[in-house]
Amino acid sequence: MTAFTINGRTVDVSAVPNTPLLWVIRDELKLTGTKFGCGVAQCGACTVHVDGEPVRSCVFPLAGAEGRSVTTIEGLSEDGSHPVQQAWVALDVPQCGYCQSGQIMSASALLARNPSPSDAEIDEAMRGNLCRCGTYLRIRAAIHRASDV
Repeated sequence: MTAFTINGRTVDVSAVPNTPLLWVIRDELKLTGTKFGCGVAQCGACTVHVDGEPVRSCVFPLAGAEGRSVTTIEGLSEDGSHPVQQAWVALDVPQCGYCQSGQIMSASALLARNPSPSDAEIDEAMRGNLCRCGTYLRIRAAIHRASDV
């Protein structure tokens, strides 16, 4: 059994320790906001926070979550009131939306450690998150908007 906290509640999971955290989140815990994209930590669609740091859950083993705090898009805010979520809506960031939970999780981690990032700092923090629709300028603008809150 692996015990950890997810979105504020403690869980015990009996999956194999090297199971990617993504599959535990989606299949065992039924939290489907975290998406599978590439499976090799290159696209960022599966980004979650572990102890506040963004990680690619498709390659992060369940054993690495033992005793730690995991936050998924569902746990960022109960009602979509997180400043990053509100900025995403206000600026109509998503097109297809598939990558957006990972984008939002990376952006919120950036703002937690740097409340007023420059364009270059945003680009650096977000470079591991791919958007097939190419909404990068709106993503950057939304991060700036959320930083103003």
